[in-house]
Amino acid sequence: MAPPPTPAAQPPRLLTQARERARYLHYSLRTENAYLYWIRFFIRWNGVKHPRDMGSAEVQAFLTMLATQRGVASSTHNQALSAILFLYREVLGIELPWMTELQRPAYTRRLPTVLTPDETSRLFQAMEDTTRVVARLLYGTGMRLMEALRLRTKDVDFERRVIIVREAKGNKDRVVMLPHSLEAELRAQFAAARACWERDRRNECGGVQVPHGLERKYPNVGRTWGWFWVFPSPLPFTDPCEGIVRRHHLHEDRLQRALRKAVVKSGLQKRISAHTLRHSFATHLLQSGTDIRTVQDLLGHADVSTTMIYTHVLKFAGGTIRSPLDAMPAA
Repeated sequence: MAPPPTPAAQPPRLLTQARERARYLHYSLRTENAYLYWIRFFIRWNGVKHPRDMGSAEVQAFLTMLATQRGVASSTHNQALSAILFLYREVLGIELPWMTELQRPAYTRRLPTVLTPDETSRLFQAMEDTTRVVARLLYGTGMRLMEALRLRTKDVDFERRVIIVREAKGNKDRVVMLPHSLEAELRAQFAAARACWERDRRNECGGVQVPHGLERKYPNVGRTWGWFWVFPSPLPFTDPCEGIVRRHHLHEDRLQRALRKAVVKSGLQKRISAHTLRHSFATHLLQSGTDIRTVQDLLGHADVSTTMIYTHVLKFAGGTIRSPLDAMPAA
């Protein structure tokens, strides 16, 4: 008697396919999670219908709802549209004429908030401990928040006075300066990180995460000092995928909370985030006469037009252009 036929393996669920495709294309984890959020939202809003059974009408209705009912910003609107196009083109392999007809909302370019040197100094004086070092590093180098928090000890070169930013936005590396006034604080941070690393070695902690399956080729690379975080988290965590106790870098929320407290304590009235320090870095460099191409390289901008937004901040700052009201004779 012939054995019963083996049941065909069930294809992975749609969201699992989307996650696998995003990782195949080397999207960042933040982009992956954002796309999965919008795909899930889109499907549930349409009554859990499969995307193959939906088309232009459903997509347009969803995007209209985001703009009219939820009032999302143009950047959020664009992100939702990108996620839906990723679902159809990359996950389902569907390319339909109506996809090219979907209009993206116009991107609203806002002038960045910039602190004066005095305001920046007051902000730093209201901060303390590790968060103060991170904030000064952001302002002193123009790094993004996650670029600073993901910094490895091997990428800080005290001899050459440079910091190498690995796998930044656009998966590009770049080099930034190591501020002389920050060297002592960074060396003290290195000493604290070294003590944390040695403690993890004694406790046989699983090390830190390393990119692109490097640990499969070099099994102990995540336990080496060179790959350890410059700003390690105070507590280890259990990796949900592998069940291994590891050491993560400092969480970004800790700096954001410290900044909010410092803004209140210093009496500043501007809306300040970690990115404000990057904006201030670029503006103050241009104000001091640094070439815009150099600033572009330091910031890691692909196009100089992105860097030029800081010239708009400088255009009317400091009274460089005189108002006609000031030229009128006194009454």
